[in-house]
Amino acid sequence: MNDSAPAFRTWMCVVCGFIYDEALGLPEEGIAPGTRWEDVPETWTCPDCGVTKDDFEMMVV
Repeated sequence: MNDSAPAFRTWMCVVCGFIYDEALGLPEEGIAPGTRWEDVPETWTCPDCGVTKDDFEMMVV
C-alpha cells in the first residue's frame, strides 16, 4: 500500500509573521498536531495579531 499523503505545509501571517505549521498544529488553541490549514476553522484568528485566515499565505520551508 502506498501512503502518498501530501507533506505538511507551513503558513505565515502576512501581517505579523506568525507561523502555523500543520505538523505541529496549535494545541493551546485547540488545533491538534497534523491539522491541515483547510481544516482550521474559518473563525480562527491569529493568536499574535488577531487577523483572520485570509491574511495568511503558504510559506515554503
